[in-house]
Amino acid sequence: MKINSTVIVDTFAEAFKMYGSRIIITAETKAWALAAAQSMTGFATSIIACRCEANIEAIIDAEKSPDLRPGISVLLFAMTTKSLGQRLVERIGQCVMTCPTTACYNGLAQGSPVAVGGQLRYFGDGYQMSKVLGDNRHWRIPVMDGEFLVADKFNVQEAVGGGNLLILGKDQKKTLKAASAATKMMRELPDIILPFPNGVVRSGSKVGSKYKTLNASTNDAYCPTLRGVVADSKLDDDINSVLEIVVDGLSLEAVEQAMRVGITAAAQPGIRKIAAGNYGGGLGQYAIHLHKLDLEKQAGLTNGT
Repeated sequence: MKINSTVIVDTFAEAFKMYGSRIIITAETKAWALAAAQSMTGFATSIIACRCEANIEAIIDAEKSPDLRPGISVLLFAMTTKSLGQRLVERIGQCVMTCPTTACYNGLAQGSPVAVGGQLRYFGDGYQMSKVLGDNRHWRIPVMDGEFLVADKFNVQEAVGGGNLLILGKDQKKTLKAASAATKMMRELPDIILPFPNGVVRSGSKVGSKYKTLNASTNDAYCPTLRGVVADSKLDDDINSVLEIVVDGLSLEAVEQAMRVGITAAAQPGIRKIAAGNYGGGLGQYAIHLHKLDLEKQAGLTNGT
């Protein structure tokens, strides 16, 4: 299967069951809302070391936000509801409550509630006050520029993490250009985030290591400098750069759509192949087969080489 001159490898991305939450941050200006969102989503690229994965989902116009102020939507994912709840308390408390003029709202209508504002309220040292907006309880926590308004509970739902694409290119410049084009299109979609810097990761990993203290190490089969060293290199002689795009989403369908869009955008001159990373199907609950993504909806395809 090809898109233009790029071969779409007959393989699958192995994705995992995770839990996700949507956080709506508002502030007096877009700049302050963005500052809080960027702080909250820092050091959240991979659960391997960060304990969660998070990024900005979308910018929300003031007329569509909960309090008619500029807003930012953030998605945060973790492996369990307990871990996700802990990360929400930590990051909202340290990164949103600390940011001038912000308020913070639950962004999911469905799911299992976890206490966030209900824990952060104690920072008010007894001066906090409860406020009901519609059917939802919020907390007014006194801070030095006025009050921090935060939802009592945030909903958490089952989600999908670790959808991915591997872009195999002729050189670094062309591969980065293709990856950037893909992430630009993918970030326009709802219900997904790309947790790595600008949506792209160069240090893809495999399970295990020769060092017993590590549970993950460099994906040597896709490292161009190791092509003549490792026995199972996946790289042809004309492939000199590989970049990965990881996708987390609130549903399997959202992740699949993002991968579909990303593949068609990345199939550019100089990109030899587009593949995906997996562990043989033994770890993740979802196998997202590239050839089953109904790619013809996005681009005209031809079979063969």
